[in-house]
Amino acid sequence: MDYQVYEPGETLAPYVKCYWSLESNDGSGAHQRERIFPDGCIELLFHYGDLFKKFDARGQASIQPQSFVHGQITKFIELEATGKIGIFSCRFQPAGLQPFVDFDVSELTDRTITFSEIWPTDGSLLEQQLQNAQTGMERMAAIEAFLLQRLALGRRKEILVNDCVAAIIKSDGLVTIEELSEQFCIGKRQLERKFLSAVGLSQKLFSRIIRFNNTLQLIENKDFRTFTNVAHEGGFYDQAHFIRDFKEFTGLNPKQYFSENLEMVKFFNLE
Repeated sequence: MDYQVYEPGETLAPYVKCYWSLESNDGSGAHQRERIFPDGCIELLFHYGDLFKKFDARGQASIQPQSFVHGQITKFIELEATGKIGIFSCRFQPAGLQPFVDFDVSELTDRTITFSEIWPTDGSLLEQQLQNAQTGMERMAAIEAFLLQRLALGRRKEILVNDCVAAIIKSDGLVTIEELSEQFCIGKRQLERKFLSAVGLSQKLFSRIIRFNNTLQLIENKDFRTFTNVAHEGGFYDQAHFIRDFKEFTGLNPKQYFSENLEMVKFFNLE
């Protein structure tokens, strides 16, 4: 697999975490299902290779569109390549998509929606530009031009929510909604509404996802002696709490995770 990461331009950096591409030249071999875990970000994706199958909780498969936005995910999903892999993505900051759409981001949570459904006038044009692009840099340039055009419409950026997101990430998911409410001088319920609207997740669930990804990195780095140490370092009440959250987000317990060859996790959750 050839995985490349591209940095956003200065104007879009507050909204876009990165761009990335994933390619494989040989699509003739069998492909395994890959698990994708929640990471607190929304993705805009374009397939310039063969499409992927997505499996629901019952194991039923559907073919992903060529271009779409995938909202926040609250549990793991499974994907399987159908042939040659060619993906280009814009990974938004946790609250980064909000200024570019006309609805609450929470409407996208656990959903896949095509460009033309989100942007009826311009979405099809963006897809056509990505189809015509030949390199990762050309695809990035097309997406950046599209986002800058949308940004020029003057939609409001939720500075408060972005500050809350930063505080949660800095604390590794351990700061509470009460502490955020007091820190930013805003009522708890009002903050919860703003956060859900702009991020697509509640503050509590987003914090759990950040805490989970932090412990996932500890496991990958093997920076621990026992799972009890991981639970403690990750800010969980105890090992049982850690294993419960881990299984909810991955469908696996930590020992099962070690036995799986989860290549996509290395690209998405552990970069």
